[in-house]
Amino acid sequence: MPTTLDTGNTAWLMASTAMVLLMTPGLAFFYGGMVKTKHVLVMLKMSFVCLALVTLLWLAIGYSLTFGKDVGGLGLIGSPAHWMMHDVGLDSRTGSIPTVIFSCFQMAFAIITVALISGSIAGRATMRGWLWFVVAWTLFVYVPMAHWVFAPDGWVTRHLGALDFAGGLPVEINSGAAGLAVAIVVRKRRDFEREPIRPHNLPLVVVGLALLWFGWFGFNAGSALQDVHNAPMAFLNTQLAACGAMVGWPLIEKWRLGHVEMLGVASAAVAGMVAITPACGEVSPVGALVIGFVAGVVCAFAINLKYKMRYDDTLDVVGVHGWGGIVGTLAIGLFATAQMSGRKGLFYGGGLDLLWRQAVAVLACAAFSFGMTWLIAQAVEKTVGFRAAEEYEHVPGAEEEQAYDDETIVEIRQRLLAARVAVPVGAEDTGAQAHAADAALLAELRAVLTRREQEK
Repeated sequence: MPTTLDTGNTAWLMASTAMVLLMTPGLAFFYGGMVKTKHVLVMLKMSFVCLALVTLLWLAIGYSLTFGKDVGGLGLIGSPAHWMMHDVGLDSRTGSIPTVIFSCFQMAFAIITVALISGSIAGRATMRGWLWFVVAWTLFVYVPMAHWVFAPDGWVTRHLGALDFAGGLPVEINSGAAGLAVAIVVRKRRDFEREPIRPHNLPLVVVGLALLWFGWFGFNAGSALQDVHNAPMAFLNTQLAACGAMVGWPLIEKWRLGHVEMLGVASAAVAGMVAITPACGEVSPVGALVIGFVAGVVCAFAINLKYKMRYDDTLDVVGVHGWGGIVGTLAIGLFATAQMSGRKGLFYGGGLDLLWRQAVAVLACAAFSFGMTWLIAQAVEKTVGFRAAEEYEHVPGAEEEQAYDDETIVEIRQRLLAARVAVPVGAEDTGAQAHAADAALLAELRAVLTRREQEK
């Protein structure tokens, strides 16, 4: 690769980095709208603390361990020689772009990956436990796996020979497997099968989706590290896969429920972009459309596995990111074209050679992520505590601030509950019948307001 500065490639990667960084606030809104009112601020905090903590970790040691020279020649971890960005200056180059902006781009991937996991334990994890988990998980799970896949001397890239254009393994499958492990450790909600969480604000979910969708173009097309060759096709494939999933998922939802919900449409778009992430620079537009459609169908079924297997993946991180990432990573072995990736998948005459490599990569990365995450989550639970109070009465942060002003509702409820006699509706409404009607209305209002507060 060239070592001289390419201003066009540099400008594109700077723009892509900003787009990917915007995805974490977008994820905060996406998750925040999907939970109960009393948990929305906690979900926003869980994403935003990742921006701060992972940035500091990446500067201190994360970049070096991920992209430093491989230690031992096995492709497992990089050298710590570049800790605190040592020896990385204005003239340092990664290909034709400054190493500084390349590091920032990869840092944005690390930030959103750990933030994704928060959806699997939404509303039932302590903030204290989450902070410790973010630090440990980033260093001991994300960083090694990112080295395996993104570093040129990583074992998945060099030794196994599997393909992953933009992070299906270290981002999507990694967060999905980790979400499963941490959901098991933190334990399920009481009666979660019979009391599904209803999104408190669907427009907020859609705003989050819009920001994620925008950022995903930088996530995928930016991974080309240049503004030519397969970057434009990765851009197009991202859009096609999202739209393909928005056809496949709603078809299943219509068949199963008799109608299509906006939450399903939003989740479908995310599933499509998840699936195309590893394949966006390896397949043709037709392949991208098929991958998106299949991912939509698979993820629409996968989100219900938690009820059969009894793990509480609150916001379907496993069902969407885990299974979507598996679909996309394996699909490379089927749809890869020589024109795009230089390798051929099964459907283009390449036989099973690439497919089995993709399958091994999926199994190895999923197993490593699940096992390490389970150990880290157990350690956090045993030391500082990870599971929030069973009744969710003291939601982390709720005692300091509230997302919405509920004073009017609280005041009305208090006055209704304090009422001792029914008040006539009009001056002429006297007598036993009017009193009975007012009493029934008062009881109904009490029940409605009580239920509303319980559902927040």
